Amino acid sequence: MKTAAVVNFSPEPGSVEIREFPRPTIGPDDVLMQVEAVGVCGSDLHQWTASHSWPVNYPVVLGHEFSGVIAETGANIRGWSEGDRVTSETAAVIDPDNPMTRRGLYNLDTSRKGFGYGVDGAMTRFVRVPGRCLHAVPDNLPLEFAALTEPCCVAYNALVNNCRIVPGDRVIVLGPGTIGILCAAVARLCGAEVALVGLPADAGRLAIAEKYGCESVIGDATEWARARDGLGADVVIDAAGSSATLRIALDLIRPAGHVTKVGWGPQPLGYNLDPLIQKNITLQGSFSHNWPVWERVLALLASGALDVRPIVGGTWALADWHEAFEKMHTGQVVKSVLIPA
Repeated sequence: MKTAAVVNFSPEPGSVEIREFPRPTIGPDDVLMQVEAVGVCGSDLHQWTASHSWPVNYPVVLGHEFSGVIAETGANIRGWSEGDRVTSETAAVIDPDNPMTRRGLYNLDTSRKGFGYGVDGAMTRFVRVPGRCLHAVPDNLPLEFAALTEPCCVAYNALVNNCRIVPGDRVIVLGPGTIGILCAAVARLCGAEVALVGLPADAGRLAIAEKYGCESVIGDATEWARARDGLGADVVIDAAGSSATLRIALDLIRPAGHVTKVGWGPQPLGYNLDPLIQKNITLQGSFSHNWPVWERVLALLASGALDVRPIVGGTWALADWHEAFEKMHTGQVVKSVLIPA
C-alpha cells in the first residue's frame, strides 16, 4: 500500500515534491500512527529553500509537528491501543547509552535523528513512531491544534527551563515567527511584560502577538527596553533565523541580564562580543525538549492557558503543500497545517 508524501529529495533549492510512499513497517517497540494533522515548521521551509544548517538524510519525508490516531501497535507496546489520540516527540532515534540520554536529556544526544530530516516524517498518511515518543492528546484538544504541541514545547523549554524570568520582568523577543510568538506567549504566562520585535513586513504577525497581551515594536526596540530605568530589558529571546540579531540582543539587554538564543542562523557572527563580558550577560542556547516538557505543554493546551488558535493561518490538503509553504514563507500566515486525510 502506498500513499502520497511530501518529500525533500536533494540539497538543491526547491527539491520538494509529492511522491508515492510505502506504508511503513513497524517494529516491536513502535506504533503506526495515522496522521490527522501536521504543522509546517520553519525548518521545513529551510530545507525547501536549501537554507538550512543541519545534515539531512535525502530523500526524506518532511514533517515533525504532528498528531493522529494509533493504527497499529508493535508486539512490545504496552499502555497504548488502536484508536488512541496521540502526538509524538521529535527524537525518533536516540542512543539509550548516551550520557545525555541517561540524564533524561535525550534531546541533547549528539547522535539523535529527528523526524523530517534524519528519518521519514509525518507529511504523509502513516508514520512509524517509537512508543517512547507518544503522548496522549486530551479529548477536548482538537488534533489540528495538538499537532502544534512541538513548537509550543520549544518555546516552553526556552522560556521556563532555559531562562530565568520572574513576574514583572521586561522581556523582548526578536523575530515574530511561530517560535517567536509562542515564546512571547509563554513569557506572558510567566508574568512578564513582553514586547515582540519585527520589521515593517511583519506587521500582521506582530498584530497576532498582541492577542497574547504583548506589545509590538517595529524596528528599533531601544526605547521600550530602557523605558523602566534606562538600563535595558531583563531578558531578551533571540528567536530570529539569523546570527545578526544576537548583536541586537546584546545591545538591548541590561547589565547582568539574560539572553536566550533559540533561532537558528548559519551565518558567521562578524562582530565584537565584548558587550557580553562588559555587561556580565548570561548567554543561553535552547534546543528542543523532552518528556516532562511535553506533558506540561499538553496540559496548558488542554486548559486553554496556552492557545494556538491565533497562530493557525489555515489548513491545507497534503496535495496543496506548496501553497501552504508559500503562505508561510511570504509571511501571509504564521502557521500552516496540512491535513493528510
